[in-house]
Amino acid sequence: MEEINSLYPSDKKECYKLVHAQLKSLLDNEPFVIPNLSNTSALLNGALSDINWVGFYLMHNNELLLGPFQGKTACVHISIGKGVCGTAVLKDEIQLVQDVHEFPGHIACDSASRSEIVIPIHNKGQIVGVLDIDSPTVNRFDLTDKEGLLEVVKILETACEWE
Repeated sequence: MEEINSLYPSDKKECYKLVHAQLKSLLDNEPFVIPNLSNTSALLNGALSDINWVGFYLMHNNELLLGPFQGKTACVHISIGKGVCGTAVLKDEIQLVQDVHEFPGHIACDSASRSEIVIPIHNKGQIVGVLDIDSPTVNRFDLTDKEGLLEVVKILETACEWE
């Protein structure tokens, strides 16, 4: 993975600019959600340093269901309000957790994960899923990540046919 990461700028803002441009190109004229989320998780996995899981959970039967991802095996079902992902859906807001061991009710799919960021994905005002990224490092994610990943989600929201 180091070889791929070296292709991306070490400056986070510059890295996200490149990721956004690449993502728009990947999604061009492709409306289908699953292949788009698959490519997005692969793109982010290659571009972002110091992460150990990146993927999506999609709303299904009033819970989050595992979608495309890169990393170790993951929890398949997450109830609304449970863990970081379920809390993001319940509150409809980005969750940036510097130390998951201090997050009440954290669901430990991978015991190596120490920090996490979750961004809700919307379609027509409703949450349709979340982007979830874990890191083995405490304090891995910051405001630059929050802004850069929110833009990734906005690109996906407009490019995909969510129905």
